[in-house]
Amino acid sequence: MSTKQYVDERELHRKHYDEICSKLKQDQFAQFLGIKLLELGEGTATAEVIVEDHMLNAHGTAHGAIIFSLADFVFAAACNSYGKTSVALSMNIGFLAAAMKGNRLVATATEEKKNNRTAWYRIRVESEYGLVATLDALAYRKSEYFVQIDEE
Repeated sequence: MSTKQYVDERELHRKHYDEICSKLKQDQFAQFLGIKLLELGEGTATAEVIVEDHMLNAHGTAHGAIIFSLADFVFAAACNSYGKTSVALSMNIGFLAAAMKGNRLVATATEEKKNNRTAWYRIRVESEYGLVATLDALAYRKSEYFVQIDEE
């Protein structure tokens, strides 16, 4: 007979905050794009990127891939913020406005609902001129934690 160990994930977030942030900042793709993690809370995250020449599409506006990548990064940060390994199951993005070269894009992920196996997030991507995109995302929360859990 197996017994499940209760893990206080809020306490885990607080206790291992620096370690969790360090792990998330190791995202090589985000580093390559210039994405910076600004804030990490319990089930929340905020990050930014500045739109540069190489991020523009054929119309001279920010490529959807950079907007999506920023949203995906804050989603990953938010759903992994408790130190439990989490991965994307599904994501649905709506592009609402164009972003231009030089715009500072800021994405914020907010946890809407979480249980042991899944979690639902809403992500907003904004520029200094307003809302650029919204994204709904569902995460699968694996069994393992990437930070040390104290045995009782």
